[in-house]
Amino acid sequence: MNDIKYLVRKNILSLVPYSSARDEFNGRDAIFLDANENPYGMLNRYPDPLQKDLKKEISKLKEVPEENIFLGNGSDEAIDLLYRVFCSPGRDQVLTFSPTYGMYGVSSAINDVEMITIPLDDIFDIPEKFDFEITGNISLKMIILCSPNNPTGNTLTKGKIISILEKFSGIVVIDEAYIDFSSQLSFIKLLDKYPNLVVLQTFSKAWGLAAARVGMAFASGEIISFMNKVKYPYNISAINQLAALNALKEKEKVRDIIAGLIAQRDELTCKLKNIKYVKRIFSSEANFLLVKVIDVNRIYEELVRRRIIVRNRSSVVRDCLRITIGTKEENEKLIEALQNI
Repeated sequence: MNDIKYLVRKNILSLVPYSSARDEFNGRDAIFLDANENPYGMLNRYPDPLQKDLKKEISKLKEVPEENIFLGNGSDEAIDLLYRVFCSPGRDQVLTFSPTYGMYGVSSAINDVEMITIPLDDIFDIPEKFDFEITGNISLKMIILCSPNNPTGNTLTKGKIISILEKFSGIVVIDEAYIDFSSQLSFIKLLDKYPNLVVLQTFSKAWGLAAARVGMAFASGEIISFMNKVKYPYNISAINQLAALNALKEKEKVRDIIAGLIAQRDELTCKLKNIKYVKRIFSSEANFLLVKVIDVNRIYEELVRRRIIVRNRSSVVRDCLRITIGTKEENEKLIEALQNI
């Protein structure tokens, strides 16, 4: 494994980050005349740029030291920062397996970094005969894996991910946005073993805070320090930090919601099997189902006409709809609509 600094862009190594007023003084009991804020109002002060209170609670929950946690404006910010820290525009490459989350490709295009895409196998797993010689390419800086995968819902085989971590000397990103709905253990437990590992999670899915935009990245202290160096100074608002802190106070309630959604996922799977034009329901460890149907575009449009909005993913997985698990009442309305199309 190369030293992490060897992988970092030279301009980032030499970058002097912006130092905000709240970086230079982080106490609370003072007269603040340093940041050109309005002295009046409820939201007049800049938020903590390093979200220390929130990281402290996440550290307890995840059993990860605070210095190994980065918080961003959704996981998308963390993804973009990893490109900007490690990948030189017009020169470096990133590898992922398709079909998968579309923002990896968008971030590649925005940062002018070539995306190498390898198809998953017939069961949406990393191919058994994956050519590891490609990982020896000095221009390949990062491999991004999504597990549970979006839009397929399945987890990737742990042993195959471990092989990549052991054979690839660049950055390995495992996007675990849906891990709370999965029986698979998080790769967070392996951070100490693999210094090139970055694990992404989010408050958007299981925690019900999609509107708050709070994403998490877990990695070595060195990688986190570079991400903090490049991020915008106040990247998460005080309102959104508070929303995440309040959610963490209701962990048991969140666990009950997760259990309920998993039960609804199983129930919806059973009911979809009785729909005549449903050809296949893919096994899911997420809060959605990928469903193959006959005449996918017509089914999608009929559901839209009934004001039931699912995602038509036939452009990436042929003839498939992606259906998010809703409330029991919403799922029943979906099934009723499907039965009458």
